[in-house]
Amino acid sequence: MNLSSIIKYHRDYNPVRAAIFIILLAMMLPLVKAADFTLDARLQPTPPLREFRGVWVATVYNIDWPSRPGLSAAQQQSEMIAILNRAASLRMNAVIFQVRPMADAFYKSRVEPWSYYLTGEMGKSPGYDPLTFAVQEAHRRGLELHAWFNPYRAKTGSKMAVSSKHVSRSQTSVIRRAGKGLWMDPSSSFTRERMITVVMDVVKRYDVDGVHIDDYFYPYPEAGGGAAFDDNANWNSYRKKGGQLNRGDWRRDHVNRLVRELYSSIKRSKPQVKFGVSPFGIWKPGYPSTVEGHLDAHGELYADSRRWLHEGWLDYVSPQLYWKNKGPQSFNELYNWWQAENSKGRHLWPGIAISRIGRGGEGDGRSAGEIITQINITRKNRGRAPGTGHIFWNEKALRKNTGNINQTLVTQAYTQRALVPASPWLGNNKNMPQAVVTRASLNGDRLSLKWYPESKRASSVRWWVIQVLEGKQWRIAQTVPGAATGIDVLNASKITAVAIRPVDAAGGVGRAAALRK
Repeated sequence: MNLSSIIKYHRDYNPVRAAIFIILLAMMLPLVKAADFTLDARLQPTPPLREFRGVWVATVYNIDWPSRPGLSAAQQQSEMIAILNRAASLRMNAVIFQVRPMADAFYKSRVEPWSYYLTGEMGKSPGYDPLTFAVQEAHRRGLELHAWFNPYRAKTGSKMAVSSKHVSRSQTSVIRRAGKGLWMDPSSSFTRERMITVVMDVVKRYDVDGVHIDDYFYPYPEAGGGAAFDDNANWNSYRKKGGQLNRGDWRRDHVNRLVRELYSSIKRSKPQVKFGVSPFGIWKPGYPSTVEGHLDAHGELYADSRRWLHEGWLDYVSPQLYWKNKGPQSFNELYNWWQAENSKGRHLWPGIAISRIGRGGEGDGRSAGEIITQINITRKNRGRAPGTGHIFWNEKALRKNTGNINQTLVTQAYTQRALVPASPWLGNNKNMPQAVVTRASLNGDRLSLKWYPESKRASSVRWWVIQVLEGKQWRIAQTVPGAATGIDVLNASKITAVAIRPVDAAGGVGRAAALRK
């Protein structure tokens, strides 16, 4: 009796049993389909390729997103999806999303007002939570999302109205004029505590992969910083109480305390959320001696970024090495100097300026080929760092495809997908569950995969990485969130084996479930 006859027999004589039989048959079909690929315990895929490939998405002045204030929620979301789709299609794996450009918020905050750059009116809700949306959509595409905060800027030089909730109106005693803008005094304990409060609010309530702060510490000299910055009241109070530091060391000490306390606060709450800083690319003039430095970030921005690296107060550092490879500020010389200073073996993911390709705007005449050269420099010297990587300034250059950078990346630098490098000092889950594959079937040019985690420790899985074998080479086909239980791999006709591996939040990789065709 064939299958159709069995179903007809039960339907005619016992309809209830027929219904149960059909349901059970449907449940068994994935297991039957799995016969297209067979589990092979002897099959060991090569370790996944590792490299951090990030891009900054700036919101201040609407540089990258949204394109202008006042767009509808649907328009904003459409623009964000285009950014994330572009990053994923270029085989990148991270976005650095600016959520606090000037003591405001691109997320629902009880502490600071909605950003002007969302709606054109500070304090006005855009009708949804942009950070929640960005995190969910980034993860859906296998992209990490790092929340980027500016620690001290209170207001840019624009004439926008500020809300009553904004720090420049509610805490006027900590506000200082800095050129055409406003700054929160770094020597104020309120400023430090407010920054830690807003960062930890995001860390606790949002599923971000990292926290990121930029190079704006004390303001740049041309923006009213350096000796012109007015922190006299706090300085005089410090000296009257017997303080012994000189003014430069005193200022650096406040910035150091912020960096150190941010790092420890994040690690107490969510140890595997990465913390990174993107300081000015030259620590201070004369370091290294082969490089010509004009701005003294150590002595004018009061940013002792080398110390943060030496102390291990961060998980990654992204010095803004926006210069060409040759010249008075050589990318190669600076990168090698930073790598030599990386005594703790933290991640070194330099900032690379794709915005300077060509002429016009920020362009200085460099080609997309020079960007490839700089990426290759990072790959040749990773020093003590556990992996290589870089972050592009900025997303707008990818949107415009400046100098044909997108095609150059996918054909020369990003020919394969890569996982974010592991951070072994953050620990790992050695008992991550292996994937139990229930379906691995090939239908034409589409490989359909279904699985579930083998144990109750599914929460330890941050990502599943899908590797496929074509010829003799394993490559990453896709990275999907830990909650995923299935995926379709396209263009699969040449695939002869497939593997599914769990990845934890620190980047550790677990045992592969491997199947052969």
